[in-house]
Amino acid sequence: MKRTLGIYVHIPFCVQKCRYCDFCSFAGARSDLMERYVSELCRRILGERSALSEFCVDTVYFGGGTPTLLPIEAFSRIFDALRASCKMSDDCEITCECNPATADEAKFRALRALGINRLSIGLQSVHDGELHTLGRIHTYEDFRKTFSDARTAGFDNISVDLMYALPEQTLASFEESLVRLASLSPEHISVYGLKIEEGTPFWVQRDTLRLPDEDTELSMYLACSEILSRYGYEKYEISNFSKKGRESKHNLRYWHGEEYLGFGVAAHSYFEGERFGNSREMEAFLAGEDIVEERVRLNEQELRNEYLMLRLRLSKGVDEQELVTTFGVSFSELTPFLELWLSHGFLKKEGSRLSFTDRGFFVSNAILAELLAFDEKNC
Repeated sequence: MKRTLGIYVHIPFCVQKCRYCDFCSFAGARSDLMERYVSELCRRILGERSALSEFCVDTVYFGGGTPTLLPIEAFSRIFDALRASCKMSDDCEITCECNPATADEAKFRALRALGINRLSIGLQSVHDGELHTLGRIHTYEDFRKTFSDARTAGFDNISVDLMYALPEQTLASFEESLVRLASLSPEHISVYGLKIEEGTPFWVQRDTLRLPDEDTELSMYLACSEILSRYGYEKYEISNFSKKGRESKHNLRYWHGEEYLGFGVAAHSYFEGERFGNSREMEAFLAGEDIVEERVRLNEQELRNEYLMLRLRLSKGVDEQELVTTFGVSFSELTPFLELWLSHGFLKKEGSRLSFTDRGFFVSNAILAELLAFDEKNC
């Protein structure tokens, strides 16, 4: 039986850059550049035909940027390259990211005909003022039309992104975003806290942005579980909620430490025991140069640290027996560390499972950093 594999395809084109965005994307979406990019992307996919033939691909994810800016013909060429290079499972989850006002019903029907069966739509807020502050190109009504067009075209697996801790945002306005989105009943909702990243317009304005204080930000995060659970969503990862059985299979590959191969500028991979990432250098990519920046093969300690870090992102957390079987380490060896955070209500232990509470998730980065330092020193 063939091993399974996920494939990530980066489409780095946008109409304009959002004010918070540090992702690898290029504003303007010139048709000649997109044509050259897709041609090189297909060449590189076909170049991996021998390696890909050993796997059965069960998830494909088109991320960006705004992939739906590509013409259908370009998507068709990419699918031809993928299908010529690998076997895709009958139930392969194929996701395409989409921004409102970049696709209509006709385009969604064409994407479905190619094989895309899941959409991830970037809403971020239901309030036009907040969208304008973020530098988004769409309104809430644009999103409503895009969502309706996708449903009419037959998409029954849609994820929508929201953001919190935005400039001028209040707890009440964020809760309204949660309620209005949940009322539309997408199958999946991702909720991310705004991070002010170096090199973005928000970074330049960081001292003048009126951001919610830490207590309000925590209240916003806790409101996600409280409100979304009323609408039938279960939190399965630190930032992700889904209806039953509608978790993102592709993202679960990342958190389960399973293999995936990335194509395009800035795409990352975990393949054949190595982690590696591509640079953002568009011209080098288009010239056919090797743009892999670094290849890392993790040692046993690093594999255990990564396992703990990724599994604790999931609501179900870490199973002790699996930890013992995989790495020969039990929770007893982490006892001094765990007792502190269990007693303060940031971690919880149920049977053989250790996981974060909602409050623990909110400060999980700090706790995980301490856990990994403790594990490295004592295990």
